Amino acid sequence: MTAGPIGQQTHVVIKLELLLGVATFALWVFCLVDAIGSPTDRVRNLPKVAWVLLILFFPFVGSIAWLVAGRPDPGVARRAADGRAYRRETPDFPEYDRPGRAAALDPGQDEAFLRQVRERAEAQRRAYEAQRKREREAGEQQ
Repeated sequence: MTAGPIGQQTHVVIKLELLLGVATFALWVFCLVDAIGSPTDRVRNLPKVAWVLLILFFPFVGSIAWLVAGRPDPGVARRAADGRAYRRETPDFPEYDRPGRAAALDPGQDEAFLRQVRERAEAQRRAYEAQRKREREAGEQQ
């Protein structure tokens, strides 16, 4: 018993509907997880709860709307609670040139931290030199 042309068309349509259904479900899950995991202060155009509800109740349309109008813009810098950007406008050190690198907003705190790091490194260098000197003296006495 062979399937006629109508039977073959039915199989193609069923496979196409299944493929579209799986793609829509994957898009829905991705957008729902993305919306829930996005920082509240970076969600655009609607509150985060409204986006989650929109995606839940209207899976295809809500998912497309989230991708187009609600998803956080990766090019916009995050802001502190007082509205200042986390990144420096003019970096003082090359290690801060990397995109997305958080830096101290107060240069005085940054200088104090670097001074503390230098002092600790100098103390470690002196301790290492003293240890080497003791080892050399112990080796000469033997």
